[in-house]
Amino acid sequence: MSDNGAPQGAVPRSAYDLPDVSGLVVGVLGGTGEQGRGLAHRLSVAGQTVIVGSRSAERAEAAAAELGHGVQGADNAACAARSDLVIVAVPYDGHRDLLASLAVELEGKVVVDCVNPLGFDKQGAFALDVDEGSAAQQAASVLPASTVVGAFHHVSAVLLLDDSVDTLDTDILVLGDDREATDTVQALAARIPGMRGIYAGRLRNARQVEAMTANLISVNRRYKAHAGVRVTDV
Repeated sequence: MSDNGAPQGAVPRSAYDLPDVSGLVVGVLGGTGEQGRGLAHRLSVAGQTVIVGSRSAERAEAAAAELGHGVQGADNAACAARSDLVIVAVPYDGHRDLLASLAVELEGKVVVDCVNPLGFDKQGAFALDVDEGSAAQQAASVLPASTVVGAFHHVSAVLLLDDSVDTLDTDILVLGDDREATDTVQALAARIPGMRGIYAGRLRNARQVEAMTANLISVNRRYKAHAGVRVTDV
């Protein structure tokens, strides 16, 4: 095998070759919150089949009806079961318990964690310590039969939900230990106009990516902006 995992003598796989993900059903746990609704909105507008999940099926269905574009609503368990890939956009304080309760429904699936463990005090936002290292690693620890990828940490919910913004000129840092899964998530990010998915390392590096959200909040407060991340020379 070569260093990139390809058989000896095979043509090296390009970092820019990504799969067609247009047929995937994408579930969004926490799909009634701002971040979840924003991602559901942009992906559905791009033509993706999307299911938003909530503890309450009725609340999820109401959110789906408001979003339109064929978005469906279901309780969290049904959302997880009916989706091919699931994005986790829930508050950190309920993160572990929710995922543990859905381990069976999420078995064998790519789970995209965009949760940022943050605290807030008079000085602003700061990163919380997570025993497993990061929210994404926590997800992997409670979902051993799923493939966890970290992504979508730094995209503004305000911009996602603002239809006057045609393109979201931002890069999505994608972290994970499985090349097929990270390529899939990069391709999913690229479905949203202006967005790029950029591979940013193994899941063990998710801590600093999640924590950087606190820095972006400080940028946004100072400059009254909705700052994201751009990676140069890629």
